[in-house]
Amino acid sequence: MIGHEYSVVVALQRLSPRPLPFNLAADAAARAALALRFDLIALDRLEAVLDVARKGEGAQAVGRLLASATQRCVISQEPVPAQIDMPVVLDFMALRTLPDSDELELEEDALDAILFEGDSIDLGEAVAQCFALALDPYPRASDAAIAAARRHILSEEEAAARTVAARAAQNPFAVLKRD
Repeated sequence: MIGHEYSVVVALQRLSPRPLPFNLAADAAARAALALRFDLIALDRLEAVLDVARKGEGAQAVGRLLASATQRCVISQEPVPAQIDMPVVLDFMALRTLPDSDELELEEDALDAILFEGDSIDLGEAVAQCFALALDPYPRASDAAIAAARRHILSEEEAAARTVAARAAQNPFAVLKRD
C-alpha cells in the first residue's frame, strides 16, 4: 500500500467509531508525480477534509475533496482548467473479509469500497483515486481555442504531401533531378 505518489497511511488501531478529523494537502512533489500519473499539464491543488471512523474491520471517511488541475483538450491539446469541489464517502473494506472464491459478487453497498490488506489504510491514495475519477474524461477547450488550434493542424492530404516532399529531399539523387 505504501509507495504511491501521495500516501497518508493511518493505522486502523488509531481509529474508533467516533470520527477523527484529517486535513490532507498534497505537497508540490506529490502533485507533480500525480500530474504525471494522470497525464495532466498541472495539478496546483489537491486537498481533502475528512472525518474518518472505524467501521467493522474497515473504516469510513466522509468529507470534501478540493482540487485545481489543468488537463489537455482531447481535440486540440490546449490547456483546460479543472476545478473540483465535491463531497466524498470512502468505505475501506478489509480484503480478508471477502469470501475465498474465484468469482466475487459484492453487495450493492460494497461496490464503491476501497479494498485494503493489513492493519492500515492509505487516505492519500484513496483521495488521489477519487480525484482521478472526478476529472472529466474528455476535457474540451473552448470553441475559439479549438478553432485557433485547427488552423495549425494539417489535413491528411497536406501531411501526406509533406511526407512525400521530405522523402524526396532526402534522396541523394534529388539534386540531379533538379538540373
